[in-house]
Amino acid sequence: MSRNPAVAHAKGIFDWNDLRYFLELSRQGRLGPAARRLDVDHTTVGRRIAELEKALNTKLFDRTENGFVLTGAGHRLLGYAEAMENSALAVSEQAGQPEALAGTVRLATMEGIASFYIAERLGQFHARHPDILVELVTSTQLLNLTKREADVSLSFVSPSGSRLIVRNIGSFAVRLYGAPAYLREHGTPKARADLKDHVFVDYMEDLVQIPAVRWLLDAVEQPRVVFRSTSMIAQQNAAAAGIGLVVMPTFLAAHDERLKPLLVDELTIKRDLWLAVHEDLRHMARVKALTSFLKELVERDQAFLHGDAA
Repeated sequence: MSRNPAVAHAKGIFDWNDLRYFLELSRQGRLGPAARRLDVDHTTVGRRIAELEKALNTKLFDRTENGFVLTGAGHRLLGYAEAMENSALAVSEQAGQPEALAGTVRLATMEGIASFYIAERLGQFHARHPDILVELVTSTQLLNLTKREADVSLSFVSPSGSRLIVRNIGSFAVRLYGAPAYLREHGTPKARADLKDHVFVDYMEDLVQIPAVRWLLDAVEQPRVVFRSTSMIAQQNAAAAGIGLVVMPTFLAAHDERLKPLLVDELTIKRDLWLAVHEDLRHMARVKALTSFLKELVERDQAFLHGDAA
């Protein structure tokens, strides 16, 4: 197709490739993130959007202080563009292209499980699929798969959204831990009732958007909190320094000799792991490869994830 704008506009047509830029900008909301996803510079994204708007003779985005927001016409085009994208993906998969097991897959999950469980095991996935690049995104909130903020989600709660395929692939355990220095100064709790006499580290209440991580409240009704952070790793380090006791997943503490598990028989909390993917992507080879790997990994490691094996 000609890239001559005059020819395109005269014929009332547009460059189909511009829809890729339109889709990514509609999902990211900003030129920079959209450009990174497309592996181009941000000026290219802006130029291609301008050309698409000129070819269609309509405004697709409102430029605001917070980024690019779809107009009414943009929302109408989005449905058609996503349908075209889905058809292109289906053709690619049906054709069985040899490059199908290559490309980028963005996986969204929480900081702790990303850093202390998934990241160190992705080498196994890379050995199987060396041409697939996994982008591991951590966030204190659930990313929106419907808006394609990520391709795959592994979360502690079942995500909701239009046309998501969600399944429970296992669970993990959360326990109470304390540093020897803290226990020497404050004593070691012998029963759950003793916890009223201890202090804790926890999440920042007003910034927690995933209620499932509020596991401290499952252990203690009215805990005395002396340190808060949005970071589970920061909480772990604070507890290891003796500031207070911490309730955290066993996979974080598995190799941390600074912390001692407490009340194991009386206080073990279970959390489910949910794997989600948008139904338009579930048959894409590289996405299917990653979701299959994660399901296999979690099922295999259930003993470890429940603190029953190193």
